[in-house]
Amino acid sequence: MNASAELFRRQGYTGTGLKQVVAEADAPFGSLYHFFPGGKEQLAEEVIRIAGRFYLQLFEAISEDAPDVVAATRDFFAGAAETLRVTDYADACPIATVALEVASTNDTLRAATADVFESWIAAATDRATQAGVPRRKARELAISLLASLEGAFVLSRATRSTEPLEVAGAQATAAIREAVQASRRRQRRAATRRTRAGSPSPS
Repeated sequence: MNASAELFRRQGYTGTGLKQVVAEADAPFGSLYHFFPGGKEQLAEEVIRIAGRFYLQLFEAISEDAPDVVAATRDFFAGAAETLRVTDYADACPIATVALEVASTNDTLRAATADVFESWIAAATDRATQAGVPRRKARELAISLLASLEGAFVLSRATRSTEPLEVAGAQATAAIREAVQASRRRQRRAATRRTRAGSPSPS
């Protein structure tokens, strides 16, 4: 699985052959069809879903270590930029790499990538909601964050520069910060109104 994920991440679905997968995993060719009778498509679907869970766990770990959702957003983009640098711009997001190829040609893999993206959006939505952002706004921010991240990956790999990720990260962090601050302002105003409503009228 790890070998397959690495190949799909770097070469995409079409560019990765089964013989290459088997050779990279140092396994007999027949073992692939034993575990994946559906062949390359079944293998790719499993890799997508497993990789999706791995990156979700990574996001959750970063979020748990950060003092708040704003710092978590900043740290996540910074980590993505560092990964690209140390891998010579080879290791981006394997889900997006496959999704770009198969969205219009393979509904099984399209659905798998959509499920993974939705799980990431839901997790980011939950984190922002826990910070006080209204759920609808939190989901909008989560979608924007993911779209910025994936677009920045493409630009960074093409330009061989982390500048797109750094810019996207700064903007995503600022958007999250503003949403959290706006929520706190609303809460303070609501608390003030409740206090005034509960105060006795002057005689």
